[in-house]
Amino acid sequence: MGSGKPTIVTFQERNLMSDPVDSRRTFLALTAAAPAVLALGSPASAQISDAIPAALPGEGRAAVGRAISLQADVADPAAVRALFDANEEAFGGVDVVVNNAGIMNVGPFAQMTDEAFDRMIATNVKGGFNVLREAARRTRDGGRIISLSSSIINAPPPGTAAYAATKAAQVHYSSVLSKELAGRDISVNAIAPGAVDTQLLRQHGEEALRGIPEQTPLGRLGQPEDIANVIALLCSRDGTWINGGNVFANGGLG
Repeated sequence: MGSGKPTIVTFQERNLMSDPVDSRRTFLALTAAAPAVLALGSPASAQISDAIPAALPGEGRAAVGRAISLQADVADPAAVRALFDANEEAFGGVDVVVNNAGIMNVGPFAQMTDEAFDRMIATNVKGGFNVLREAARRTRDGGRIISLSSSIINAPPPGTAAYAATKAAQVHYSSVLSKELAGRDISVNAIAPGAVDTQLLRQHGEEALRGIPEQTPLGRLGQPEDIANVIALLCSRDGTWINGGNVFANGGLG
């Protein structure tokens, strides 16, 4: 197992990060794992948070060390392939992929523009597919593939139909891919966050936050660390038997 304090690498949209661990296997996270997701075209910045309680099961796997940042548009298949190529050239392979690039445009059907809809489809649906297709081809046996869906898929409020549809896609991607990778000891799951205090939510103004803590049994908004901890669980030995699922992490908001 890798030595040192394990960490989870998190980063923002259009961003790939991997951590060099010399000759040991590396942790690769594609797109945003927990922090705020910015609009397409925005600069991406890296973050690292101590989160993973235990390294991946199996000799030679680890999720520790420094991280480097590379940038690409996940809606572009060639760009996604180039990111995986760069990781393999630098560190030899990938054991964990976290697929969470996304944007959230809301509005009633009658007011949703073609541009807003198309951008969500390109980033959330096609982008997610591009990442998971490469992950299916390149994740080493015994690895982890995680996508971020959303708790909003359970009961989407008015104005969120298109966004909820793009997030439901992540659940179906994970369910099918987990079966297609049978025999390789790779688990594939989705995580469905609730209302998390990030720029993705705050871009819609304080009105978007009003009343959420009171509606949540735990009495607060989620924090990025809450989602990072669930990712950490799925990457740890304790998460080995979870596969093909959609884990709701929303403080009871439903």
